[in-house]
Amino acid sequence: MELTKRQETIIDIVKSHGPITGERIAEMLSLTRATLRPDLSILTMAGFVEARPRVGYFYSGKKNADLFGDVLSRMRISDYQSVPIAVQETISVYDATVTMFMEDVGSLIVLKERYLQGVVSRKDLLKVAIGGGNIHEIPVNLAMTRLPNVVTVSSEASLYDAAVLMMRHQVDSLPVIPTKSAAGTNVEVVGRVSKTTITRAFVELGQYREV
Repeated sequence: MELTKRQETIIDIVKSHGPITGERIAEMLSLTRATLRPDLSILTMAGFVEARPRVGYFYSGKKNADLFGDVLSRMRISDYQSVPIAVQETISVYDATVTMFMEDVGSLIVLKERYLQGVVSRKDLLKVAIGGGNIHEIPVNLAMTRLPNVVTVSSEASLYDAAVLMMRHQVDSLPVIPTKSAAGTNVEVVGRVSKTTITRAFVELGQYREV
């Protein structure tokens, strides 16, 4: 997050004189309280300063990088996950390809009834097509990555955790499950998090610069 010169000055004032009221900060900058209110709101929401009723503003003692890390760790997957794009394991590779195209996604979650069985990607489907098999008859479960080799993430984890998993395993999305389940157990899927999800969240963070 990039601060304006006025916001940096406010932080310096709070560091030196805190706890200090908003009225006193405005006085020191020769500004009205109303003019200063947006800056104080941004600094408070971002965590650079803290405010207490009838006490005033005081410095949080955190650096920019620390605050950014704190924000990322607080961004829970459950608040950002999307509806899972899933198919049943018995559908054909052709039908899976059509679903992937219609939903505009790079991978599909494969279920047996409501339980996770695997994940199939564009590359998986392409391999079957290139192999010369009849994609209208080959079931998608012959092309997918199966449990326990599917990388999943808990809805209680952070978006940062999801980003690390996607980078480490070179996948574009992850099935979201309620809690980490042991291999071999029935696992229900409650959502989906993708690289697009991560990008959208980071754009929201960047919007603080535009306020």
